[in-house]
Amino acid sequence: MSIILSLETSCDESAAALVSNETGKIELLAHKIASQIEEHGQWGGVVPEIASRRHLENLPFLIEEVFSKSKLEIKDIDAVAATVTPGLTGSLLVGSITARTIANLHQIPFLGIHHLEGHLSSIYFGENHPKPPFLVLLVSGGHTELIKVDVEHKYHRLGRSHDDAAGEAFDKVARLLGLPYPGGPEIQKIAKSGDPKKFLFPKGRVSKPEGGFYPYDFSFSGLKTAVFRQIDKIKSENKKLPAEDIAASFENVVAEVLVERSLRCVLDQGLNSLVLVGGVAANERLRQMMITKASENSIDIALAPMEFCTDNAAMIGAAALLRLSSGNNQSSMELGVSARWPLEKSDLLYDVNPPF
Repeated sequence: MSIILSLETSCDESAAALVSNETGKIELLAHKIASQIEEHGQWGGVVPEIASRRHLENLPFLIEEVFSKSKLEIKDIDAVAATVTPGLTGSLLVGSITARTIANLHQIPFLGIHHLEGHLSSIYFGENHPKPPFLVLLVSGGHTELIKVDVEHKYHRLGRSHDDAAGEAFDKVARLLGLPYPGGPEIQKIAKSGDPKKFLFPKGRVSKPEGGFYPYDFSFSGLKTAVFRQIDKIKSENKKLPAEDIAASFENVVAEVLVERSLRCVLDQGLNSLVLVGGVAANERLRQMMITKASENSIDIALAPMEFCTDNAAMIGAAALLRLSSGNNQSSMELGVSARWPLEKSDLLYDVNPPF
């Protein structure tokens, strides 16, 4: 049984958490997030150098705050974990170096965590989370993937986006509509008063070289272009832009594509559990559609709690606890960070000779 201090600095959210499995299940003792959205919003997206500087400023105070909130002291923790891949290199370094320094000073294990494994682990803070094997739809600003989760941290990617991730598409369409960054919450807000069937936008598919289509893969660049052309056409006719209808129609087709291909994949794989995680998993239309369609197909659905859909340190701590309990006790202090690293090779983060 362990208590872990975990840090997340992969992009534009600085976060710290204390998690424990001392009761036999993963519990959150305290967590805190410092958002940089407002500052990056004026640039229309994340500025890596600014993100790194803010992590450096925020992290000491976040760590102090979670210890104060939990009434624990540094001597009470058994290990420290941090996201080491994928993400913005400078941002990852801030969290990784902080975690390794604490681990060295207090002679406790350090665990380098794969960011996507963190998202997959966010489901353990919800009720009735499934046991492997199950299928995960991980959908966020940087990733749209269908991943089969097997026992002992074995992952198999069965589907992916070949261009924009769904979250990126939300941001770009929001920009076309004159909405602020990040686009997902803004589109959801105005889409509530729009007609989701007003515009028939395309459900992008990815062609196979030998003919046909990849059944579980995604493409959102064509959808983004279709929205741009629709907006351009309306403006050229000097008509009032029906932003609510465009947002609702866009949001609806994204949800339909994600749900349809996820259900096709889980049924084809002979699985009966489907998990939804990641920042876009907070979208209300997607969540409701996934629940409804999964029920119609007798598929058990588990949704990451809304609080843990976007980047946070609690999910990193959950992933670290699962690694500790499975015998992967620690990472090398020589482990660095990497902007990209396949989830399927996440076991290598715990090798004596680290992969980067």
